[in-house]
Amino acid sequence: MDKRITIYHGSQRIVAVPTFGEGKKNNDFGLGFYCTESNDLAKEWAVSSLRDGFSNRYTLDTEFLNILRLNNPDYTILNWMAVLVEHRLFTIKTPIAGRAKQYLIDHFRVNVNAYDLIIGYRADDSYYDYAEAFLNNGITVEQLSRAMQLGKLGEQIVLKSKFAFSKIEYEGFEPAEKDIYYVLRKARDDDANRTYFSLLEESSDGLFIQDIIRGGITNDDPRIPRNLSE
Repeated sequence: MDKRITIYHGSQRIVAVPTFGEGKKNNDFGLGFYCTESNDLAKEWAVSSLRDGFSNRYTLDTEFLNILRLNNPDYTILNWMAVLVEHRLFTIKTPIAGRAKQYLIDHFRVNVNAYDLIIGYRADDSYYDYAEAFLNNGITVEQLSRAMQLGKLGEQIVLKSKFAFSKIEYEGFEPAEKDIYYVLRKARDDDANRTYFSLLEESSDGLFIQDIIRGGITNDDPRIPRNLSE
C-alpha cells in the first residue's frame, strides 16, 4: 500500500468532514468511518432502490498508522467471523449458534480498537447471510471461505482512531445514480448467490462450527482457511 491513498465513502449525503465517534456501532468492525479504494463500489454502497447517493473522495496518509489487514495470511477466516459476530447483530436460529458466537469471540477475537485503520471484507448483503449460515451450523468453514474468495466483494477500509481521522483530507464528490449503481449492486448480489448455491451442491465433509467447538480447534489449526484474498 502506498503511503498516501485515495479512498471513497458511499453515502446518501456529502461528507466533507468525517467525524470521529459518529456512525453505527453495529457495523462490521464497530464504530468507524467505512471507505473503499473503489469509486464504483462506493457508489453501489451509496444508493438504494429508491434514492441516489454520493461517492465522497478523500486522500488518506497511512504513514505511521497502525493497520490491521484481516485479509493477509496472518489471519484466518474465523478471525474475520469473530470480529463480525462481536459487532453485527445475528439471528440465532439454532441452539449451537449462541455457543458458536461465544466460542469465536473467545478463541479468534481480534481487538479492532487497538488499530488506527482496518482493511478487510465487507459483510454486504448475501455475504452477511453466508456468515449467519455458518454461525447456525448450516455450512462448513471451507464453504464459507470459498464463497468469500469467489464472490466479487471487494475490501473496505475503516478509520477507527482519532489519529486516523486527523490524516484524512476531503477532495470532493461524485453523484451516484440509483438507476445505474443499484442495478450493479443487485447484479453483484445475484452473482454471489449463484456462487453460494453452487457451493452448497458440493460435498460438505469439512468442518462445521459444531465440529470446531467439539474439537477445541483454534487459530493455528491448518484446516482453518487462511488468506481470504488471492
